[in-house]
Amino acid sequence: MDANELYDPEFRELIKSKKQTIIIPVGSLEQHGAHLPITTDSDIVTEIASRLAKKCGFIVFPTISYGISHEHNPLFNTSLHSENFVQLLQTIIIDLLTHSLTSVIILNGHHGNVHDLDIIHSIFNGPPAEIDASGPVKRYDGSEYLISRFRLQTCHYWKYMKHEFDHAGFVETSIMLAISDRVKMKKAKKGLIIENLSKLEQSAAKKLSTQPGEFPKVAKNGVWGDPTGATKKDGEKFLAEIVRNLAKECQS
Repeated sequence: MDANELYDPEFRELIKSKKQTIIIPVGSLEQHGAHLPITTDSDIVTEIASRLAKKCGFIVFPTISYGISHEHNPLFNTSLHSENFVQLLQTIIIDLLTHSLTSVIILNGHHGNVHDLDIIHSIFNGPPAEIDASGPVKRYDGSEYLISRFRLQTCHYWKYMKHEFDHAGFVETSIMLAISDRVKMKKAKKGLIIENLSKLEQSAAKKLSTQPGEFPKVAKNGVWGDPTGATKKDGEKFLAEIVRNLAKECQS
């Protein structure tokens, strides 16, 4: 169920009647080559969240369409500062807690958001192995009691598919063909093909591409992968696989 279908009295009654899970999709606003719109990450994660909500009986909230995309400079992106991104999500979640909602899924559509979502995860669930809890992680004042009965899942949708992920390549372009009429396939061009690199070069490229201003140095046209063979049929397969695997984890 989408939040735009809900009205206050019915929503409050729905919360009282049974435990509800809220999905908060998080995307980005950034370049995706010459053939995909700058809203691609947000468009894809919105669609996946909607399908997941319908399959599992969850409620999906409006997508947060701004993320952390500084790695794409000087190519276009509009990014939040990390502390603002974390504070925004933390505030939303705390507000949901005050309304007795105790199950939230943050569904992520952009790789650049991962580190900051790990911080959010650590605030409510304790730190994952890769986060140093002695650093920027602090619990929200006065929320310990609420946190004790709260479940937060952070899910990065590309981890729920077998195919190697990309940026404006075969995967993203195929998914966009399945959900949007705004793909300009005539402008699609092959970008960085990481399989052509040695393992050492692949590792260096992956690490460098996440640093501020470094992605265009690795993938000069802003594309990671080859979108030229993308199809709507493949996009539907990817979407079905992702939603199926997400549903299994989120309902477990």
